[in-house]
Amino acid sequence: MDTNTQSGHENRKEDAQRRELTRATERKGSVFHLLLIGLIFHLVYIGTVFDCYFTSPVVRGMRPHKLDYAGSKRLVLIVADGLRADLLLALNGFATTVPDAPEVVAPHMRSVIQNRGAFGVSHTRVPTESRPGHVALIGGMYEDVSAVTRGWKTNPVDFDSVFNRSSHTFSFGSPDILPMFARGATPGRVDMWSYDEDEEDFTKDATGLDTWVLEQLRTLLHNATVDAALDATLREDKTVFFLHLLGLDTTGHSFRPHSKEYMANIQVVDEIVRQTEELFMDFFKDEETSFIFTADHGMSMIGNHGDGDPDNTRTPLIAWGRGVRGPLQDSTPSSHDVYSAPWGLSHLLRHDVEQADVAALMSALLGTEWPVNSVGVLPDVDPTRPGYLSILDGERTQAKAALVNAEVLLEHYHVKHEAKKTHSLYYRPYSYFAESKSNHPGAKELNEIEGLVREGKYSAARGASAELIRHTLAGLRYLETYDRTLIRAIVTAAYLGWMAFGAASIFAPRDAQEKGRGNGLNAVAVGVLSVFWGLFALQRSPWSFYLYICFPVYFWHQALLHGWTPMLRVLQDGESGILKAVRLAMRACLVVAALESMVAGYTHREIWSIGFVILGVVWPLLFWPNAVRNKHLRLLGAWCLACSLTAIFPLLSVYQKENLPLVWTGGLCMLLAGGAGLVMLSHEDGENGRYFWTTLFQCLVIMISVILVQNDTYSPLPHWLPVMLSRRILFAVAPAVPLFRRYRGSDAFLRILPFFLGLSVCFVILAISVEGLFFCAFSATLLLWVYVEAAFRGEAGQRPKDLSSYKPKADDLRIAVFFLFFVQVAFFGTGNVASISSFYLEPVFRVIPVFSPFIMASLLIFKIIAPYIILASCFQILNTRLGLPPFSLFLVALTITDVMTMTFFFNVTDTGSWLEIGQTISFFCISSLLLVWAAGTCAVGEILMQDSPPPSGKVPASENETSGHKVKEE
Repeated sequence: MDTNTQSGHENRKEDAQRRELTRATERKGSVFHLLLIGLIFHLVYIGTVFDCYFTSPVVRGMRPHKLDYAGSKRLVLIVADGLRADLLLALNGFATTVPDAPEVVAPHMRSVIQNRGAFGVSHTRVPTESRPGHVALIGGMYEDVSAVTRGWKTNPVDFDSVFNRSSHTFSFGSPDILPMFARGATPGRVDMWSYDEDEEDFTKDATGLDTWVLEQLRTLLHNATVDAALDATLREDKTVFFLHLLGLDTTGHSFRPHSKEYMANIQVVDEIVRQTEELFMDFFKDEETSFIFTADHGMSMIGNHGDGDPDNTRTPLIAWGRGVRGPLQDSTPSSHDVYSAPWGLSHLLRHDVEQADVAALMSALLGTEWPVNSVGVLPDVDPTRPGYLSILDGERTQAKAALVNAEVLLEHYHVKHEAKKTHSLYYRPYSYFAESKSNHPGAKELNEIEGLVREGKYSAARGASAELIRHTLAGLRYLETYDRTLIRAIVTAAYLGWMAFGAASIFAPRDAQEKGRGNGLNAVAVGVLSVFWGLFALQRSPWSFYLYICFPVYFWHQALLHGWTPMLRVLQDGESGILKAVRLAMRACLVVAALESMVAGYTHREIWSIGFVILGVVWPLLFWPNAVRNKHLRLLGAWCLACSLTAIFPLLSVYQKENLPLVWTGGLCMLLAGGAGLVMLSHEDGENGRYFWTTLFQCLVIMISVILVQNDTYSPLPHWLPVMLSRRILFAVAPAVPLFRRYRGSDAFLRILPFFLGLSVCFVILAISVEGLFFCAFSATLLLWVYVEAAFRGEAGQRPKDLSSYKPKADDLRIAVFFLFFVQVAFFGTGNVASISSFYLEPVFRVIPVFSPFIMASLLIFKIIAPYIILASCFQILNTRLGLPPFSLFLVALTITDVMTMTFFFNVTDTGSWLEIGQTISFFCISSLLLVWAAGTCAVGEILMQDSPPPSGKVPASENETSGHKVKEE
């Protein structure tokens, strides 16, 4: 009997072991499943912000409309890429930055404004890049913000344009701009002359790109004198000549817009405009040409563009020639403000427009059909102020042009209205047109306006057209945002479901009742999914809607399947269960408060500095046990100092001028860290001792990189080929060294050091000011974080291999919040929270002077990633020190971080200033992508530190073995 009993015990023990092994295998698989689902979910759901707030304005099937009047036979559109309005027109605009600068940098353009033309500011929208800017100018429409993912090079424009409605267009300029209009137009209608991409070299005089355009135009007109067919084509009515001048954009990136070079480039552009006028007068010998001069975007003070900075969104608009009115006295109240006061043109009327309005103006001047997707409003529609068209027959032309403008927009609304009406359940039309009995909304109003024109009541007709246009644009917005409530509901359910699913996957034990409960939940999930898919099919919703709804259904299915029973057990556990629930709720409130503070940090940089003060001072003094605090005073002092130093950088302005002494100081700090490592390695034996020479080599590489950057100060040609090639070699070799040879001992500092030194070269070559110092301070803070957590909690022994043995502690939530804080700071330590465009292009020219957006972007991304490599390594070492399995702390962070993402989603706006709109989009995308970065961070850390030995059991600055503060398990 004893034998049987013993045998039974052994069998039960074996069964228990098998069950435990099965659970461990399932749990390990669920971890990778959770990570994969999380990454896919957050990448896919970036698209929800565009589907919700920024849908594509392009629709098909619209009839074109045109004005039966042509103010001119031909039109010349000159776009000075990257030209700011203030620097073109201001008196003494360069006096403070360029010695002996002339009072007027563009005398010809100023003469046109004062004697022959109309002028104002053309306000662009984000993204302030070349493709969206030219689409607005020439197509009359604003690309939805998601179009930035399609780039700006050699992409055909898949919508209508002024070029496509002309009899023929001759275009000259950049290979990045011309092809997308030539390919999008009717075949053979748009001819183009462009230089090679290699000519866009930041080390050369960019004015050569502009003079090349002028010479090609001169050659074309000369060839027409001996080519009858070409001459006939050139003399056709409704012909467009497009001159794209890229020089200012290239010069602005290289030297910044307040430089002598940028001023000289403006003078070259001014001369090109003057000579272009002379060429047309000499060739056509008439005054039937209209001229439009403007820019696709401006240029910020640091030489970048892309975001909604006012310097990027305000561009000049000057119109003159046939069909354009001359200068007028300023109105009352004045049309000028503080911005244009320094121009010395306050006595003349300034008429501002939106960028898409330029396309409407060009169509009206040429008498061509308007681009069918145009949402531009002709400046002459408003009867309360003069527009841009000349008044040769009273206001009749302006009134008829306003009527055509209304017809174009109403056609746009009608097509979208019919599509929604046909495919939407319980469709509600826009309120202004809701009572219309006509199948064509706005038909009654159009008839009334036509009657006013026939009766000669032109001012009233313009006023009625303006009112109808205002309501039509509001109706278009209504239709474009019609599905917004539904998308918001799906997004809310998805993010809340993700947090519930993550918590249930990590913390909730599996129970035997799941299988039975799963059958009912499966049926409910399939039913809900079928209802939504049927609704989407009926409404012909975008394919992305079908994908979006899958995530909340799956998340809540899994959360209820695995988390329902454990939650009931906690609540049914009497008073103890209630106390646990209360404590959990309090911790959740603190976590949400911390995360919302990080949300505020996106717009108030000082929040990150306050966060470092809390981490470095408040947390140790208020929450550390006295015994631990007294035992590790030196460690505590180092931690406070590192946090205080790192807290300085978010307080600095993001607009930094090149400061090579600060770059060198950063390099010196990196060398000091390498020197400390050499001293420590000199006492090592065996394999680790031989790493001394590798560290010495890395220090020499940093020293050489500092010398090469110093060359920028003394060399008149900072991009001289040998120097540039040397930088490229160092940039490629330095980060690769630790991948092949690195320290394999247990000391955290020596394990991090090779990666720090390898990445330091990046922060020397690509630094413009304090970036290298930030990298040093941030890396020191992360390294000390490892020691501090080990001292606070105590180092563990052997590290578990998987999450099956992981028992969450209350402090894990705090560490996860710290980790998310460092993830944010790694990105925003020196960059602008409003836009990635504050990561300067200027240092990139030290490596690649020729315009290559993909390589340049790759270099900037590498610079952004570098701090994450250090964060990854330190976070993995911290996991090991605390005896936690891989990804455990990250999974805790994964369940809470979407509090920030949801906040940013609901904060996205498509109204207000374009700076605000651009910021809210950036915040949401960055928040979503940073979670992907965080996952990559953990994975990189596991790879780089995969041979990490067990902790040595010692914490620097402690006098005896560590006896950390034990944290209660939850």
